[in-house]
Amino acid sequence: MLFGLALSASSIAPAKSDPTIDTSVPFASATLPKVSVPELLNTQGEPELSDSKAPAVQDEDGNDVAAVEQAAPVKASGDLSSMVAQLRSSDAGSREIECLATGIYFESKSEPLAGQLAVGKVIANRADSGGRFPSTYCGVLFQRGQFSFVRGRSLPSVPRASKQWQTAVAIAKIVDQDLHHSSVGNALFFHARYVSPRWRLKRVASIGNHVFYR
Repeated sequence: MLFGLALSASSIAPAKSDPTIDTSVPFASATLPKVSVPELLNTQGEPELSDSKAPAVQDEDGNDVAAVEQAAPVKASGDLSSMVAQLRSSDAGSREIECLATGIYFESKSEPLAGQLAVGKVIANRADSGGRFPSTYCGVLFQRGQFSFVRGRSLPSVPRASKQWQTAVAIAKIVDQDLHHSSVGNALFFHARYVSPRWRLKRVASIGNHVFYR
């Protein structure tokens, strides 16, 4: 599952400047923006979430979907689609998973499952980067200049009844529990295919409409 100019919603910029990267040209000209020391918008801790409490969702038999899923832990397997089907839910279950799912939803909801997994993995890699980025999923999303869908001190609302949101929740849980391998490995950045930021970074994968780097 950072600040001059904000990137588009389909691109994640490197979080610290590198002497090998030209930061003198605006991103509109497809170059890498200059960024500063990571900073959370909420100095008291994790950012606030709008609409953070999800309504209960029931299956055809009247059972609470989230409760059923909690009672049946998912084991790692090679079948990503099966795990997603089992873990779909409108309720992320925690603030951190909701942040991760929100990032996946807004950056890659129209991507194939592997592409959504890759985006979630980048967010998780940043949180696990050992100080280079904020150490939580919410902190990573609220780092300035990185995710243009983030506005102010709260995340945008999502259509919780939609299959795309429930899939994003499932992917977030898979990423958080490291249930499925992603070919992006330890990638920390990505951008959409239609832009060319000319990053002097190592390209590690291209999945769906995104290119991933570390």
